[in-house]
Amino acid sequence: MSNPKQPVKYTKLFINNEFVDAVSKKTFPTINPATKEKIADIAEGNAADVDLAVEAARAAFNRKSDWRKLDAAGRAKLITKLADLINRDINILANLESMDNGKPFSQALLDVDRAVQTLKYYADWADKYFGETVQAPAPLVSMTRKEPVGVVGQIIPWNYPLVMLAWKFGPALATGCTIVLKPAEQTPLTALYVAALSKEAGFPDGVINVITGYGPTAGAAISGHMGVNKVAFTGSVQVGKLIMKAAAESNLKRVTLELGGKSPLVICEDVNLDEAAAIAHDAIFANHGQNCCAGSRTFVHESIYNEFVEKASDLAKQRKVGNPFVEGIMQGPQVDAEMYHKVMEYIQVGKSEGAKIETGGKPASTAGYFVEPTVFSNVTDDMKIAKEEIFGPVQSILKFRTLDEVIERANRTSYGLAAGIVTKDINKAMKFAQEVEAGSVWINCYNAVILQAPFGGFKQSGIGRELGKDALENYLETKTITMRIADVN
Repeated sequence: MSNPKQPVKYTKLFINNEFVDAVSKKTFPTINPATKEKIADIAEGNAADVDLAVEAARAAFNRKSDWRKLDAAGRAKLITKLADLINRDINILANLESMDNGKPFSQALLDVDRAVQTLKYYADWADKYFGETVQAPAPLVSMTRKEPVGVVGQIIPWNYPLVMLAWKFGPALATGCTIVLKPAEQTPLTALYVAALSKEAGFPDGVINVITGYGPTAGAAISGHMGVNKVAFTGSVQVGKLIMKAAAESNLKRVTLELGGKSPLVICEDVNLDEAAAIAHDAIFANHGQNCCAGSRTFVHESIYNEFVEKASDLAKQRKVGNPFVEGIMQGPQVDAEMYHKVMEYIQVGKSEGAKIETGGKPASTAGYFVEPTVFSNVTDDMKIAKEEIFGPVQSILKFRTLDEVIERANRTSYGLAAGIVTKDINKAMKFAQEVEAGSVWINCYNAVILQAPFGGFKQSGIGRELGKDALENYLETKTITMRIADVN
């Protein structure tokens, strides 16, 4: 049941299977973006706390520890138990997510379910990766062995807190790594609750640690820590670069990054306009536009442009914005004041550069950080709203003439996370899919992220892949073992 006043039980750091105060005793408030009211005071971890968490994680990774003694079936059982406990408490977690993040309760329920399915998917992988026998010249025998990389630092964003936790936890735990996780400071509540569930599930001490705090302190301490073997980050390009630098200047730890995007969605002239407008609407407005792979550049063929703009505007006007705990609400607030003001500034820049607001463009309410669903027409490639990631409910509609032209324009960006095309022509669809520079390409759909398929970006949209079998490789080392067989004759 939805409860906009869900009690907050866990507010401290989770280190070595215990909730503890930060060494500094500092706290910071986490805010409900729909009301601007404080939900709770959360322990503010920093480098000293990261040191303790890494120490616990390293002890748990010791080859004689209970965790390392577990076989793959044992790890799978624990991951599945954690997933079952999350499912048991789905309403509690969805309530916490809606309070902390602002997304509608119905969407938060879906996110909890996605987290459950992700963990179960990786539990099934725990005993299904292995090394190979290598063809070596006699008298040598050679083989490879897959081993966990060690202690992993994981830094997750605020737009999908539980989903991103599961994307990180799943492959790390399946391969036998230990974890120091930092959730976004805007949305710490569900990560702390899941930490408590991990203890209830029976994970040994130190396997899972959660440090709440700020990026420049706690996040930086994880990125540069000499005891962390790998760091996985989802967030902005700017922070991703800082993490790579810290990794290089410390112990050259392995880095995987899932970063931003300015993804193109191409609407061809042969489409059903109602279907195309609906796909494009969901592509940009899902999760309040706070989506790294959002279809934030809508390219529409010139022959259907005006009619498409009209339909896109009508859909945006119909989108219900408001209290995330009210039934039927499709869009809650932006996550915090910073993101609210950023989105509003981009809207003002779009207007000043000559784009036309078809609908929206104003605050939807003063009670929280609400922004009206906004549609811009007459957008050109040189405008700031067509080049930079807004991360909000703002649809920019551009005009194109030929497929070759739009592919070239689609690729004219430093990002390459996702792309989409809507067309009835399979030749156009496959030409676009092969030539666009993006990690995920969706044809006649959008945001179709599935557990079994890898997800990640080209260019500055990231390094490495999440989900699918590919994600396991981020947490594994390959060891080659070669032995000489003596002649027994």
